[in-house]
Amino acid sequence: MYVITTYDWVPGFARGYVRDLRIRWACEEAGQPYRIETTSVREKTAQHFARQPFGQVPILQDGELSLFESGAILLYLGERHEALLPADPQGRAETQQWLVAALNTLEPPVMALALARMFDRDEHAAELALPRLVARLEQLAPVLERRDFVAAGRFTIADIMLAEVLRIVDSLGELAGHPVLLDYMRRMTARPAFRRAHDAQLAHFEEAA
Repeated sequence: MYVITTYDWVPGFARGYVRDLRIRWACEEAGQPYRIETTSVREKTAQHFARQPFGQVPILQDGELSLFESGAILLYLGERHEALLPADPQGRAETQQWLVAALNTLEPPVMALALARMFDRDEHAAELALPRLVARLEQLAPVLERRDFVAAGRFTIADIMLAEVLRIVDSLGELAGHPVLLDYMRRMTARPAFRRAHDAQLAHFEEAA
């Protein structure tokens, strides 16, 4: 059974967005059981840093193998479960391409805006970050206007990553002006596997509150 490590507690605004959700969702889509272990968010331990040198989550344990970074974990799970990653070379390449694009091209401007608004409360930084994000969203919209899924003509780990990044955009109030992207995000998060994973994460942090 997979073991997913997440934090023992997070503040209310972060619940439903901690990145172990990406891994929970993948396991739910693949029909794979998992259990949750926790690490302290307030007091980072030497044991935690030994497994994740940046002191972050999630971490996946699969037997003797320990893996961090949500994108790397999704790729690892995809290699083992065809429900997450197609077997054909073209489909696999498209899926890998769009998962990396969601992480490397879209998520950085999203997080720049989130950090400026929510943590730094720096209006000037937010004003600089927003146009960069809008430009990326405008580039992405025509792609999804013609597709039900972002890659391989079916649901994949690329949809998990992209929908998760777009959920952050939506939480910042910046997705409503992009109806194609909003529709895509809503369709992906209407999937039963997402709902189970999301509800499980919320329950986990509510119990810890």
